[in-house]
Amino acid sequence: MLYYALVFFIIAIIAAVFGFTGIAAGAASIAQILFWVFLVFAVATGVIHLLRRGSGAPV
Repeated sequence: MLYYALVFFIIAIIAAVFGFTGIAAGAASIAQILFWVFLVFAVATGVIHLLRRGSGAPV
């Protein structure tokens, strides 16, 4: 998912360089949404990992 966020970010940069403001804004907003979704999943996974490790349950 982070890969797609980076791809849309690069598309937004390239579109901004060429002056395609509509495409740049769309790609930037998609990249931002994907980044936040990835961040939420990463934090949730870290918390779940810490909770499982602390409870003594087998992995």
